[in-house]
Amino acid sequence: MTDEASGRLHFAVASCKLSDGLIVQLEDYLKDYPDSRLIVIDTLQKVRTASKDNAYASDYGDISLIKDFADRHSLAVIVVHHIRKQNDSDVFNKVSGTTGLTGSADATFVLEKEKRASDTAKLYVTGRDTPYQEYTLRFRDCRWELVERKTKEQLAKETIPDVLFRLVDFMRDKEEWIGTATELLAAMGETETIPTVITKWLNEYRTTFLSENRICYQYSRRKDGRRIALARRAGDSGDGGDSDIRIPPCYCH
Repeated sequence: MTDEASGRLHFAVASCKLSDGLIVQLEDYLKDYPDSRLIVIDTLQKVRTASKDNAYASDYGDISLIKDFADRHSLAVIVVHHIRKQNDSDVFNKVSGTTGLTGSADATFVLEKEKRASDTAKLYVTGRDTPYQEYTLRFRDCRWELVERKTKEQLAKETIPDVLFRLVDFMRDKEEWIGTATELLAAMGETETIPTVITKWLNEYRTTFLSENRICYQYSRRKDGRRIALARRAGDSGDGGDSDIRIPPCYCH
């Protein structure tokens, strides 16, 4: 903002539309500056032409033109676009327009503040070759500073209920445990989790979190009620389990 700009930085304040010569203009620019590695179009709407055709096809086609140009010249093109104000459980659904925009792009970044006056924001990242990530950024002295980065694995771990971590600790000194959900919660000293909920979470995380912690789980119905079977594996060998409540080896790794 205050220093002399690099000689490799170039600005254009006007251009043709995507459907009327922009790609040709970019091709001509690269003839003069063949070492360019990044082009930023701000904003997408400024280079689009209103279309009466199918909205999805129009969105997909516009981004595809830019992607084809980027692929042919092995460079990056960032297209700045807006998001809708409506809330959505999936932040990428807030991108203004149809899913054709995000579907045709190699990667999508959504930068969103919780409050207009806040100096921090979340940057959400996803793409074909880019694993989902979240960055917490702070805008200070005309620059974005990285506060925190969370990978897909870290975010997934944050969604795991705390009681399952306590269950792993509960099983550390046991080879196996068999009983009802109510008995399990009582043995663990849990008073804030109900039996139906612990059963739901055990089923949901049996092949991920529990398996990663070498705990095998099976739920079965018997004459004397519904039973939970848990077994702790020290390694990959052995089937373990009870004589009549067997734990499938596919749940344990």
